[in-house]
Amino acid sequence: MAFHHPQKILFRHCDPAGIVFYPRYFEMINDTVEAWFDQGLGYSFEEIHGLGKAAVPTARIETTFKAPSKHGDHLIITLSATRLGRSSLDLSFEAKAGEEVRFSASSTLVYVNDTGRPVSWPDHLRAAIEKHLDLSN
Repeated sequence: MAFHHPQKILFRHCDPAGIVFYPRYFEMINDTVEAWFDQGLGYSFEEIHGLGKAAVPTARIETTFKAPSKHGDHLIITLSATRLGRSSLDLSFEAKAGEEVRFSASSTLVYVNDTGRPVSWPDHLRAAIEKHLDLSN
């Protein structure tokens, strides 16, 4: 089940040429992941990173930039969970403005404990993620 996250391109996202400075897309991807954990899975980053004494850092990310985005554009960033491992999670992303794809990406998150070591997803979080897995990718 895909998760859709709206993102308006703000002045702060743009370089002097008036298009999104590409590292800002990585912030948008992370914002989408954080919103998905909170709204889609019901487990906020505050719960995981603070109270849970764990984290879900990005271990790998690959992005293809297909068209520039400009100040004022409205993107819909779609997140799909494509593989769930013992301690890892593969995600895919597609950002569109209307029908035009602006970027696509894939990433791997890893669930780690407070020492930074990979550990198994907690049962409650694994169950929530499994409900959202899209195995068609």
